[in-house]
Amino acid sequence: MTREPARPEPSQEPAEALARNERAAAFVARETAVACPPFVPEVRLHLATEVTPLWHATEAALARAGVPPPYWAFAWAGGQALARYLLDHPAVVSGKRVLDLAAGGGVVAIAAVRAGAAHVSAADIDPFAAAALRLNAALNGVALDVIADDLTASAAGGAWDIVVAGDVCYERAMVDRVLPWLRWQARDAAAVLVGDPGRSYCPTEGVEEIARYLVPTSLDLEGREQRETRVLRLLPLARSAEVDSTPDGDRNTS
Repeated sequence: MTREPARPEPSQEPAEALARNERAAAFVARETAVACPPFVPEVRLHLATEVTPLWHATEAALARAGVPPPYWAFAWAGGQALARYLLDHPAVVSGKRVLDLAAGGGVVAIAAVRAGAAHVSAADIDPFAAAALRLNAALNGVALDVIADDLTASAAGGAWDIVVAGDVCYERAMVDRVLPWLRWQARDAAAVLVGDPGRSYCPTEGVEEIARYLVPTSLDLEGREQRETRVLRLLPLARSAEVDSTPDGDRNTS
């Protein structure tokens, strides 16, 4: 008879999760400084002051745990543009349920709360992003529902009126995973808005431009001082493409 590995007592699991969250929060606080993104001065965030030192600190201290690069520590142009749009057009989210997918440090999610959203969820699978989200929400005096699960693993939807995503088109693997899921959400009448500064994998079809900004950026981060950034509305998935684009977890293979 094979004996199953011993499992922690149920009472230990929350304590261990709390300890991990506390360590992540301590790392975020230690390696960043509070600042306002240049295009969204209404929001304060824990941000890296330089790119290279934080990247090296993450690799040196956290690589053993498989931690992804600290994207959460920078206010990317796509997120800033989307946050600016929501703050300047509060009717888009006022009184609505909003999901910020791949939320990073939460600039878009916080802007949605400030614009009057009834409920805002911020989802990111990076545990350090989740820690930054909680710290940044507290810093701005707003309430966010932080989700650490990979929502793109399922086609489930309908819990949100608006889905927003800033700067998610920077690599092929990310787009292949996220874009079909976002279009699936748009199919169910949720408005899906994406902020993108001309990333290589941003779709050129099935999108509607609703705003365009020149967003100040860092030479260290982007190699330029500003980026032309668009806010796009993703159009619903065509019914003829549903079978091929359904997230794997819900695809009917019978």
